[in-house]
Amino acid sequence: MARPARARIDLDAIRHNARLAQTLAPDSQLMAIVKGNAYGHGAVPVARALADQVDGFGVACIEEARELRDAGIHNRLLLLEGFFTADELDEIDRLRLDVTVHSDYQCHAIEQANLSEPIAVWLKVNTGMNRLGFAPEDIPGLIQRLDRSRLVSERILITHLAQADNPGASTTKDQLARLEKLMDQCSNLPLSIANSPGVLGWPATHANWIRPGMMLFGANPIADTQPGLKAAMTLESAVIAERRIEPGDTLGYGDHYRANRPMRIGVVALGYADGFPRHAPNGLPVQIDGHDSVLVGRVSMDMLTVDLTDLPDARVGSRVEFWGSNVPIETIALECGTIPYELVSQITARVTRTYSY
Repeated sequence: MARPARARIDLDAIRHNARLAQTLAPDSQLMAIVKGNAYGHGAVPVARALADQVDGFGVACIEEARELRDAGIHNRLLLLEGFFTADELDEIDRLRLDVTVHSDYQCHAIEQANLSEPIAVWLKVNTGMNRLGFAPEDIPGLIQRLDRSRLVSERILITHLAQADNPGASTTKDQLARLEKLMDQCSNLPLSIANSPGVLGWPATHANWIRPGMMLFGANPIADTQPGLKAAMTLESAVIAERRIEPGDTLGYGDHYRANRPMRIGVVALGYADGFPRHAPNGLPVQIDGHDSVLVGRVSMDMLTVDLTDLPDARVGSRVEFWGSNVPIETIALECGTIPYELVSQITARVTRTYSY
């Protein structure tokens, strides 16, 4: 029998979440972000499930784009980080990719390129994220420069929101104000602003293209709201052994947990080599055969331990859900001091992914 650690992916939930994004931004085209192996969900099966529903896919790098093209994905593909060296432009040309341009070296490389056809360029505008992109005042000159090269088929402006998941912060309004001044000069160009929290919480950011990522997989990036998303990944495994411990006994590495009552412990086949966070705290909620329980003891490489004491029917083979439709991933992320994006993205290849359609 195979190791029971599983990530069950509900592709219909992903399609539902994409429809929700389209409903929220009906006048926008949808670029589904599937970088990082679709946030750990599997880029190829996710792209195949959405291919007839979205206008394009966003990936981080040419390796991710190549994987989708090799799998028969013909939708528009955008390299969100652009290219890193000029020699990538040959494959960008061959694969017919859109490119983000955020630095002068990329502009220069396009000007010098020998392309079979002009390419679509998404000019990155730094409106306050201060990570990638050109200052807004430099954009008009860059547009003229790229136009002179005659190697650009389409120009789209793109920026990234730094704090859209916090509706109380002024950051998003400040970014939009900086962008508004630029659009007075570039009103004829398509614009892309909204990430997942932008789609959900900031209608003013929807513009011509939305770029939902994590919301497609069912995690809500804005606390204390109920947007109607469906969880796409259920992370689960099974109890592979039982043990009884007495008051004062310790459990696992480093005496991380000490029992204060007689306990029945379940050993579960999941650990940090599977991508489950080693720093997950005692008391982290789990479900065992549909009943609430908690993690106890330190997460090790291949195993962790859960409390079976108050679950008399739990035994070897009992199913343990760590997040999914019954255990919200937002709760687990908060307890672990991280975000859902990290939790799903770090699930390793050792965890078998299964897909329902």
